[in-house]
Amino acid sequence: MKSTLNEIWEEIKVITDSIYTIFTTSLFSLGDTDISISTILYLILAFVILTFLASRSKRILTDKILAKVNMEVGARASIGTITKFSIIVIGTIVIMQSAGIDLSALTLVAGALGVGIGFGLQNITDNFISGIIILFEKPIKVGDRIEVGDIQGNVTSISFRATQVLTNDNISVIVPNSEFISSRVINWSHNDRNIRFRIPVGVSYNEDPEKVKKILMQVADDNPHILKNPPPNVLFDEYADSSINFSLAVWTTTHTDKPRILKSELYFEIFKRFREENVEIPFPQRDIHVKTQPLVVQSGDFSKTSE
Repeated sequence: MKSTLNEIWEEIKVITDSIYTIFTTSLFSLGDTDISISTILYLILAFVILTFLASRSKRILTDKILAKVNMEVGARASIGTITKFSIIVIGTIVIMQSAGIDLSALTLVAGALGVGIGFGLQNITDNFISGIIILFEKPIKVGDRIEVGDIQGNVTSISFRATQVLTNDNISVIVPNSEFISSRVINWSHNDRNIRFRIPVGVSYNEDPEKVKKILMQVADDNPHILKNPPPNVLFDEYADSSINFSLAVWTTTHTDKPRILKSELYFEIFKRFREENVEIPFPQRDIHVKTQPLVVQSGDFSKTSE
C-alpha cells in the first residue's frame, strides 16, 4: 500500500514538474529578461485587474467624491478620465517591473512602435493627442450641446480616442477627437445653458407692426420654457416682397437640445393668436401687368372679285 502511494506521489510530482517546466520555459528574451508562459499570464491577469481598478476609481471619483462638491458634470468627467489614465500608466510601470522586465529593454520595441506610428497609426495617435488636448483645454465637456459637421447632439462621454454624441433621434455617433481640433465646432452651451433662438414671423402689409409685436410678446410670456430674464424681444427685420417680417427672439435653458420642439410650440400658438386677432398671414404674391398693343394693319392692294 505504501509503495502504491509512493508511486502515485512520484507520478504527481512528475506531472507537476512537467507543467512547471512548460510554464517557466523561456519563449523569447526581451533584453536580459526571459519571457515565459507564466510571465505572459501574469501580465494579462495584472492588466485586467489594473483596468478594472482604474475604471472603478474613476467611477468612485466622479460619481461620489466630486459630485459632493457640486462640480459640473463635464469637469468631473475630465478629471475622472485623466485620473484613470494616470493610474493605468503608473500601474503599467509597476507591473512591468514586478514581472522582472527591464524597461530599458523596451527601447527597441518603442522604436519599432514609432515606425508603426509613422506609417499605420497616425490617425490613432492624432486622436489620442487630440483627446488629451480636449480633456485639458475643455473646448467641449460632457453634457454640452455641440454641432460638428452635420452632426448635432449632446456630448455623453469623452475618451482618449473618440467622443460620443447623442442626437435628438437617440442615435449615438462616435466622433474621432481629431475632428474637434481640426474642424469648426459649434458649442451651444460652452459658457452656460442659456441659448437664444430667433423665430421668423411674416404678416401682411395691412397689419399694424405694434399690434403684431404685442401679440408675439404675449405668446413668449405665456410659454413656460422661455426665460423672463433675459427677456424676449421682437425685431422688425425687413420689408419683404409679400410681407413685413419680424423675429421673435427668446431665451431658453430647457430646450437647448430640442429647438424644433420649442419653435413648433411657438408657431402653433402664434397661428392661433393671429386667427383670434384677425392678423393676416400672407402667401407669396406676384403682380402681373398685361400691356395691350394696338393692331397694326399693313397697307396693300386688295382685290375683290365677284361672281
